[in-house]
Amino acid sequence: MARKQLRVPSWVAAAADAASWCAALSLVALLLVCSLGAGEQQQHPGGAAVVRGAALSARPCEEIYEVAEGETLHSISDKCGDPYILERNPHVHDPDDVFPGLVIKITPSRPR
Repeated sequence: MARKQLRVPSWVAAAADAASWCAALSLVALLLVCSLGAGEQQQHPGGAAVVRGAALSARPCEEIYEVAEGETLHSISDKCGDPYILERNPHVHDPDDVFPGLVIKITPSRPR
């Protein structure tokens, strides 16, 4: 069974090519605008704030602490003055497996 090949007029192929380039450039522009428009803090629907940059080190050390992007148990321990974070959080099995959004319990000894 031989299939007949459809011949597409050249203007249709050119229009499809131009439309795909416009869509790709629009997507890149949208991504750039969204990434550049992100400020220091963003408010999420649940009321949680995403903190980035210099505001990250200014976060208070509360008893229930949510790990932010770029933080490690060592950096949280240094910031909050709690060297026993791993012992107080049995759900954290590997100190290297800490991710943003992880909730841990700390006992802050010195707020920064």
